[in-house]
Amino acid sequence: MKDNIVLTGGGTAGHVMPNIALIPDLEKDFNIHYIGTYEGYEHWLVNPYLKPTNYHVIKAGKLRRYLSIQNLKDPIKVLVGFKQSISILKKLKPKVVFSKGGFVSVPVVFAAKLLGIPIVLHESDLTPGLANRLAIPRCDKVCVSFESTLRHTKKADAYYTGTPVRKELLDGNREKGRELCNIDDHKPVLMIMCGSQGAVAVNDVVDEIVEKLCRKFHVVHIRGKENLKREFDKIKGYTQFEFVGEDLKHIFEISDIVLSRAGANAIFELLAVNLPSLLIPLPRASSRGDQILNAEHFKANGWAKIIYQEDLNADSLYKGLLELYADKAQYKKAMKKANPDLANKKILNIIYSVIE
Repeated sequence: MKDNIVLTGGGTAGHVMPNIALIPDLEKDFNIHYIGTYEGYEHWLVNPYLKPTNYHVIKAGKLRRYLSIQNLKDPIKVLVGFKQSISILKKLKPKVVFSKGGFVSVPVVFAAKLLGIPIVLHESDLTPGLANRLAIPRCDKVCVSFESTLRHTKKADAYYTGTPVRKELLDGNREKGRELCNIDDHKPVLMIMCGSQGAVAVNDVVDEIVEKLCRKFHVVHIRGKENLKREFDKIKGYTQFEFVGEDLKHIFEISDIVLSRAGANAIFELLAVNLPSLLIPLPRASSRGDQILNAEHFKANGWAKIIYQEDLNADSLYKGLLELYADKAQYKKAMKKANPDLANKKILNIIYSVIE
């Protein structure tokens, strides 16, 4: 009979997809359980990979850095989530808890520490977020995506592993991708991944030049939930989606360049599939600046080009995309040297090591 393992993490897709990347290997030896919220991204992203009874819901309070009336209520939610996590973990008796961060992971990690269950944590960004800063001191092992992140985990048993990437992304089919996106010409394909709430500013600038872009590229635009513009369906060479799941690998396969925000999980997936990208990181005014650091690291390694949001306009975006396409061979050459596929193996070895 297989032992149990508990995965946790949520709030954004970036705190979920790396967990999903590890599931195919982990399920060979473990019964996989997931602790998340009911309303979070993790609920609908993870469930297709689990048995129906293996997703466990807890309450979780968001850890805000700004004044809000919710700050008075959320400590109670965290406490309730902590008690729920203790109950779930006592029942499951997992061999290990693997945490990807986000506010839902905090009560789970604290409960696992109290119960003496080994904890492995993964930090995707260059600097740990608030949830992971609280969790790291309570973990047995910490994995990081960037080598320079190790200086932020000095008191932890930390390892530079890279970010786990879904192997399925490497199995795209070009014909399926062209059919999915209704491509019947030979123009290069520009993929735009701007489906999160924080990408509205980018989508707005893209919309200003969409017809101009479609004269040069076939544009495949992932716009986000309830953000489609049906009037754009009439534009030849433009395909839009709210969200793309399993078919993402086929779109990667037909794409020549990508426009994206700079969340760590997304950009490491682009690195894995060898796709040059123009990154527009979230500005410090609306984030803790992690995307700026992520993007600058990718630029320094020759893997991506950057436009900062304060410099973003119709002209700079169009010029930046043309320059990226013109230099795409140079970017691809640099990306091939990165070998990001080793991350999954390294992280799995660390998970197994805390059990042994």
